Amino acid sequence: MPKLSDEQQIRQLANLELLARQVVEGFITGLHQSPFHGFSVEFAEHRLYNNGESVKNIDWKLLARTDKLFVKQFEEETNLRCYLLLDTSSSMNFPDKGLNKLQFSVYAVASLMYLFKKQRDAFGLTLFSDKIDWMSQARSTSKHLFHLYAELEKVYNQPKANATTDITQVLHRVAEEIHQRSMIIIFSDMLENGYSDEKLKDLFAAIQHLKYNKHEVIIFNVNDRQKEVDFNFDNRPHHFVDIESGEEVRVHPNKIRETYRANLDNYRHQLELKCAQYHIDLIDANIHEGYNSILKAYLIKRNSMI
Repeated sequence: MPKLSDEQQIRQLANLELLARQVVEGFITGLHQSPFHGFSVEFAEHRLYNNGESVKNIDWKLLARTDKLFVKQFEEETNLRCYLLLDTSSSMNFPDKGLNKLQFSVYAVASLMYLFKKQRDAFGLTLFSDKIDWMSQARSTSKHLFHLYAELEKVYNQPKANATTDITQVLHRVAEEIHQRSMIIIFSDMLENGYSDEKLKDLFAAIQHLKYNKHEVIIFNVNDRQKEVDFNFDNRPHHFVDIESGEEVRVHPNKIRETYRANLDNYRHQLELKCAQYHIDLIDANIHEGYNSILKAYLIKRNSMI
């Protein structure tokens, strides 16, 4: 049976919880079969059962497979607080066919929440464009998880039209609202109209605000690499429309590809340098490459914080 693409899997599954569970359980299975033994997913490790000790932590499933008694060694609960910031501006609705950046991000966020729940970490959600549209507290209950899934489904089913991005002001607001040391995870294409050195400076002043309050920050730079980064379009004139402003332009991609790539590469390079300077994890999240790199980045950062 051929392997289904992310988009086909999404279409076949009825809701966020089912897909999140499938993504996370598949990731954990692969993780336990890989050399990455340093991650804690539910429990630290197995050890052989010693006669006379309590049987409550025996892994009965492992017994059925191996005919040996192993005990799960649980790590101390960490009470880590994670806040997910999801960019819902109109530029996230690209591309207009197949899986777009917003849909990819919704499922990535849902999968992370499912993993947070397994890890006993508290989690909250913030939805933003040019301002914060909705923000929750951080909790770790099942009721809270499904409440946030319901908000994500609204975002998925009702994408915004002509909504701009102002991530700088949003981050300043988040820094003021969240007082405890937390993990801040941002899903955004990091695209604002008229980006300049001054805007980049303002953006990192906002991120410094988060770092000043002792938060750890991960930015998932969501993109359609083939179209947005490589500018790989057919060799014919195209009609491009700015999803946020509505501005239109007709151009032949071959005539502007080199200039476009040079400008974008320069911006992405400046972003990478600043993130490295402030010890911020910047993860390139290509919507066509699945979710494992996103889940792994969270676990790496989590293990460094506990």
